[in-house]
Amino acid sequence: MKIISFNANGIRSAANKGFFDWFRAQDADILCMQETKAQEDQLTDACFRPDGHHCFYRDAITKKGYSGVAIHSRREPDEVRTALGWAPFDDEGRYIEARFGNLSVVSFYIPSGSSGEARQGFKFEVMDWLRPIMDEWLASGRDYVLCGDWNIVRCARDIRNWKSNQKNSGCLPAERSWLSAQIAEDGGSDGTPGREGGWVDAYRRLHPEGEDYTWWSNRGAAYAKDVGWRLDYQLVTPGLGERVVACSIAREPRFSDHAPFSVEYAG
Repeated sequence: MKIISFNANGIRSAANKGFFDWFRAQDADILCMQETKAQEDQLTDACFRPDGHHCFYRDAITKKGYSGVAIHSRREPDEVRTALGWAPFDDEGRYIEARFGNLSVVSFYIPSGSSGEARQGFKFEVMDWLRPIMDEWLASGRDYVLCGDWNIVRCARDIRNWKSNQKNSGCLPAERSWLSAQIAEDGGSDGTPGREGGWVDAYRRLHPEGEDYTWWSNRGAAYAKDVGWRLDYQLVTPGLGERVVACSIAREPRFSDHAPFSVEYAG
């Protein structure tokens, strides 16, 4: 099973840059997208429903052209969920879940706090609210894959300019501790103890010392100089963590300020 997670920074923009042509060549079972920045009725072109995939969208209803998540899958899901029960989060189009038997695949878009104190405050609210939900999923007995742009790095190996970003959203100590405290020990934390039986960071399972990034600012020459951040994850339940066999970050060609992140699972 191959799952791709991708923050498109506008699904129509990514399509115009050839993303769906690239996707067709990946032989992926599931695609989780974030930041679609479109309403579903704007996506009538066949390119947005590639090669017979079943496609599901959760658009933002707070304002058009904002946020939004999607799941494309070869197999038709048994069920699709698009709300977790808290309108401030749900209405921004930040969660969609497809269920296939005992497997749940989630496309998540965690808020950024980089625009100012108000949004950083909302991000902390989201983090506090999500913790018991993630605990419930972990204890449910279901297999979960949580794909998405988490807008948080975990340690110095996840960001090029570690020291200079300590006071910036996405690299704040409280953010890093929140994320790493939910994850099994894998060498990917900056000192937060790992959680026994916790979520597995699929990338770190295979690359505990890796220094790869999935997002580069459009400012300056960040991409050319590889001044990046690893913000895009697939967090999985422990059983699936044992089945992670390969992963890759597709830096080229470039479809967005984020790169697609692919993980292959055995079985």
